[in-house]
Amino acid sequence: MKEAVRILGIDPGLRVTGFGILEKQGQKLEYVASGCIRTPDGELPARLKSILDGLREVIELHEPLEVSVEKVFVNVNPQSTLLLGQARGAAICAAVSKNLPVSEYTALQVKQAVVGQGHAAKEQVQEMVKRLLNLSGTPQADAADALACAICHAHAGNAFKMGRRS
Repeated sequence: MKEAVRILGIDPGLRVTGFGILEKQGQKLEYVASGCIRTPDGELPARLKSILDGLREVIELHEPLEVSVEKVFVNVNPQSTLLLGQARGAAICAAVSKNLPVSEYTALQVKQAVVGQGHAAKEQVQEMVKRLLNLSGTPQADAADALACAICHAHAGNAFKMGRRS
């Protein structure tokens, strides 16, 4: 029997960063935890520190072996894209500071893996995450996106190449 691997999915955002953790054993996916890190209003450095510290805490608590992060898409507003990229950088730093391998997926890839089509609405992603992980309730949108990113990674075939959990 294949060993289980724990995957942390991250949906980076400057105001709200979603996280979702699942465990993959063979083809079976099992929900572990999910939630959101909400940053305080104020200066950018303090907000980035909040993301970094919050994700480090999640990593220490749940001990994932692999991390998947949603790639930044280019907005109409370049300033928004730049800020989102910095939030994403803080999320990646949290993972690599714990020596965890990081895989990156576009929103299109994540939606394709979870819903079956790349232009799915947030509500469709939430519903499919609920169904795929057999959850009793619908996860909050940012947490659902993070779980979807972890599901995408689990289905991408990378989840047993990088690390193993006993």
